[in-house]
Amino acid sequence: MQTGLKLKSYSNRVLASLPILEMGQLAPYLLPVDLPRHLTLHEPGQDVDTVFFPEAGICSIVAAMEDGITIEVGIIGRDGFVGTPAILGADHSPNRCFMQIPGHGFKMKAKILIEQAGASGPLRLSLLRSVQALIVQTAQTAACNRVHELHERLARWLLMCSDRVQSDRLSITHESLATMLGTRRSSVTVAAATLQKTGLISHARGHVTIENRAGLVDAACECYTVVHKEYVRLGLL
Repeated sequence: MQTGLKLKSYSNRVLASLPILEMGQLAPYLLPVDLPRHLTLHEPGQDVDTVFFPEAGICSIVAAMEDGITIEVGIIGRDGFVGTPAILGADHSPNRCFMQIPGHGFKMKAKILIEQAGASGPLRLSLLRSVQALIVQTAQTAACNRVHELHERLARWLLMCSDRVQSDRLSITHESLATMLGTRRSSVTVAAATLQKTGLISHARGHVTIENRAGLVDAACECYTVVHKEYVRLGLL
């Protein structure tokens, strides 16, 4: 079994960080899963009985207001796992988690993961590091949504997604971006045009391409760098 595990590589940073022994205990419970666009992983108020480890793609954590307005409060890709409430003993969350950019990964029963984490220090530590990173990201996102201009927030979002999918070409529409950023589609179009005019991005047919990454980092608010440094510090990017 150990020989097979040595040959097996994981893109998910939580799984990839685990020693061979811990991975050998966890691997039998990990089931491969396709994660198509718009697939809902967890509904608001629903018990989280399954945890997902994305290997590719982006899951959005979205908060919905009573008037129907939605805004993204966090994203999870290969840097973490989807199912934090279960790990923290909270059972469920008022937020919806769904796939914004399609991908694939692994899933397992939350109950089993909790049992495994209770018996494995390295697994428990890796999960908690991912939770810490997500807390920093959501806190910084809240501040960002309050004080920064839309084109800065758009630049931050594109860079964060690019880090997680490991590509400068992102499959995303202006309508989806508007939902994620909590604004109108027309406002996203203006913000995207601002970035495109300076040669930082290009967009067409449901795709956005980062043309000048260094320039886009300069155009983004400081929130991108704050979050990025924390994820790097924790070994998740």
